[in-house]
Amino acid sequence: MAYQRPRGTADILPSEVGQWQYLEETARLLFSDYQFKEIRTPLFEHYEVIARSVGDTTDIVSKEMYDFYDKGDRHVTLRPEGTAPIVRAFVENKLYGPEHAKPYKVFYIGPMFRYERPKSGRLRQFHQIGVEALGSDNPATDVEIMMMAMDYYRQIGLTSIRLVINSLGDRESRQNYRTGLLDYLRPHYDALSEDSKNRFEHNPLRILDSKDEGDKKIVENAPSILDYLTDEAREYFETVKEMLDYLDVSYEIDHRMVRGLDYYNHTIFEIMSDAKVFGETTTIGAGGRYNGLVEELGGPDVSGFGFGLGVERTLLAVASEGHELPEPKGVNVYVVGIGSETNLEALKLVQTIREFGFSADRDVMGRSPKAQFKAANRSNAEIVLTIGETELAQKEVKLKVMATREEITVPLAEIYQDFSHVYRQAVGMNGGEK
Repeated sequence: MAYQRPRGTADILPSEVGQWQYLEETARLLFSDYQFKEIRTPLFEHYEVIARSVGDTTDIVSKEMYDFYDKGDRHVTLRPEGTAPIVRAFVENKLYGPEHAKPYKVFYIGPMFRYERPKSGRLRQFHQIGVEALGSDNPATDVEIMMMAMDYYRQIGLTSIRLVINSLGDRESRQNYRTGLLDYLRPHYDALSEDSKNRFEHNPLRILDSKDEGDKKIVENAPSILDYLTDEAREYFETVKEMLDYLDVSYEIDHRMVRGLDYYNHTIFEIMSDAKVFGETTTIGAGGRYNGLVEELGGPDVSGFGFGLGVERTLLAVASEGHELPEPKGVNVYVVGIGSETNLEALKLVQTIREFGFSADRDVMGRSPKAQFKAANRSNAEIVLTIGETELAQKEVKLKVMATREEITVPLAEIYQDFSHVYRQAVGMNGGEK
């Protein structure tokens, strides 16, 4: 039988990988400009790390985690998001120590796992690009990181995006709002979905995040958390808005937005895409502040702010807006060997060219010269070297510059002695740069 990939996963084929690499490389370059450095955490974590961080009443923990007991009877889970593992690493490796820069700024790129109904842009194994800054209580950190996320999307060409923000306030704000929200929801209790009934006592703010259509109608007239902010929390949010205004940044405020993770407080944000491919306005990146999470996982009282961007959704948005991401560069040299007797020399040519630091390829399938030239075109080769019986006997090759169609004869000895010089002469480059 022919096996198929597990439901909710995707094979990223070589023809697609170039786009992924472009998104990843753009992130690495941009985040480096902001002085973020890459971190890599395990693909699985102890169950408690995620449950304590994300919240055991969230859909992620209660329904979507790929958790299991390993052979040592340890309860582990494939990571469903990137922040909790990084905070765990931050605490475990004492990255809050005086020898480390403050704030401690890292970014990550990699797969996450959630068991949910697959649909366009939402898979069970999906990929995120994200950042975390730990140690700053300054609202400017919130704004800087939101701007970095928007910068990223602009650099890859997206235009149909919007920045939406809200505040979840501090602990006192949330407690006050919890009381007000319960008072509002209590008369509607019987009409709530079963999930929302379960959240009613333990985590009523999650009801605002419900996907149930009946719940959505009920919460339309729910009180706004912005009316319950303490003076300190209100001042913090006003400062964030003032900074965005000062930078002349367009944004919207959505007082219903709570995000799907329990560790957030104060500023939260989503980057929404209006790309037609999603059928409705869709979140393609989001994040916020999470003061208290480091302490929750056994570290000191260190604040944090970060975001995660969905790679699959970003690629869909790029395609929907009609943008074409840059294709990977073609091969520097393609060697066409005519006749079986040129097999050894063609092998030596590609190996020599590679040793000089250039990319090279050749035919190994015994194809006709015409088919080999087609292969050279498909590979976007800069130069084609052709060697047949005559060239082999005269110890030379035909060199063709594909951009200009100019063709010259080059002794094999020159190529083996210094191909870099031959290359520069052929394509008119200086300094040995490829």
